[in-house]
Amino acid sequence: MSNQSKVEIYYWTTCPFCTKALGLLKAKNVNFDGYDITGDEAARAKMVERTGGPKSVPQIFINDKHIGGCDDLHALDKQGKLGALLKG
Repeated sequence: MSNQSKVEIYYWTTCPFCTKALGLLKAKNVNFDGYDITGDEAARAKMVERTGGPKSVPQIFINDKHIGGCDDLHALDKQGKLGALLKG
């Protein structure tokens, strides 16, 4: 089993913030489960249930903990905290 954290991201294909967040994960060679919820209101409702309120995309989870959106992911990276979260 890998010692890498479980990373999940809900996104829309047309969302520039989603593209930016996905780009950061890919640049860090992170394996993640991506959920394309473009136009899928049922999937979006499931995401909102997991986030506890936020409806915007992307929404990112690491080890089932809600991290937030694109700005939150980049802030963790700038603070040097993202690497530790990704290692589990």
